[in-house]
Amino acid sequence: MNGVAFLIFKMDKKCKENDNRWLHRFAVASAVATFLLLGAGGLVTSHEAGMSVPDWPNSYGYNMFAFPISKWTGGIFYEHTHRLWASVVGLMTTVLAVWIFLKDSRKWMKWLGVAAFLLVVAQGVLGGLRVVLIDADLGTVHGIVGQTFFVLMCAIALFTSRFRQKFSGRKLNVPRNLRILVLAATLLIFFQLILGATMRGQHAGLAIPDFPTAYGQLWPDTSPAAIVRYNAESGNPDIITSFQILLQMVHRLGALAIFICVTTCAVMAWRQLGGRDPLAKFAFFWLALIAAQIGLGAWTILSNKAADIATAHVLVGALSLVTGALWYIIASGRPTKITEVETAPSDVFGTLAANKR
Repeated sequence: MNGVAFLIFKMDKKCKENDNRWLHRFAVASAVATFLLLGAGGLVTSHEAGMSVPDWPNSYGYNMFAFPISKWTGGIFYEHTHRLWASVVGLMTTVLAVWIFLKDSRKWMKWLGVAAFLLVVAQGVLGGLRVVLIDADLGTVHGIVGQTFFVLMCAIALFTSRFRQKFSGRKLNVPRNLRILVLAATLLIFFQLILGATMRGQHAGLAIPDFPTAYGQLWPDTSPAAIVRYNAESGNPDIITSFQILLQMVHRLGALAIFICVTTCAVMAWRQLGGRDPLAKFAFFWLALIAAQIGLGAWTILSNKAADIATAHVLVGALSLVTGALWYIIASGRPTKITEVETAPSDVFGTLAANKR
């Protein structure tokens, strides 16, 4: 009798392992889908196709899912495919939230699933209202919420992984000053992304046409006479304002501050944790992302805001934000009682855990 009970227990445990493994994999797939959605949204903005489909939730009077492919031309292609992919992400997030609610015993994880569902609904409504109300400011908010949603989806992918349970069950010896600096750098990146979204909404991406100088100077002249001269020489159909120039200069200074902060984080992690520590390596990966982001920002200006380059700039910014957020979450792991069966490790986090040993 005891042998039968043991066999049933082992079979039930194996079933839970499989369920949790697939939950984690689906969470990772949902995060990847969200990243691709950010890229689709970036292409819409970069191609200035936000109003190519002037109605919502329909597309030129058609049901969105029945809109003829023959009409997917020009800016309509970018806007309509963005809507379709957003629907896919919305469906995946709904399934993920229900799956977490049914299979994850941690109450706070259930709330994270609910938060993800509510946020994706809010994001969809914001996108629709931006079209219906023809409000560019709502487009800016839409972009910011999208970045926040991506961080949340990546955090859920982390929390459903076996690696998360490993680091939450033991004390990670990460100095408090390093954790605070990582958090500060991550918040600075989030603020930088808000500035970037505002610049796109204000059409300020080319308010300064040169780099690393600004109209040939370290700090550009923003007097009324200089603004008139800039507009006369630019050949840009959009009117350049002093506010747009100052906005871009603050964005450039923010990029410099972020580079300094993340460089300091990487050096501190290397010295305080050791060069072989996975978090130290992760910090240098973060620094590489920031360097690539700055390069893409410069390339965006020098390429006259080429759509693909500008979109890559948005995507690397999103990766920089989520890398900092996950670094901080991992470093701040607190001892918790894990009641559910351990899930299978993802490739990335499983490797990190193995190296940590």
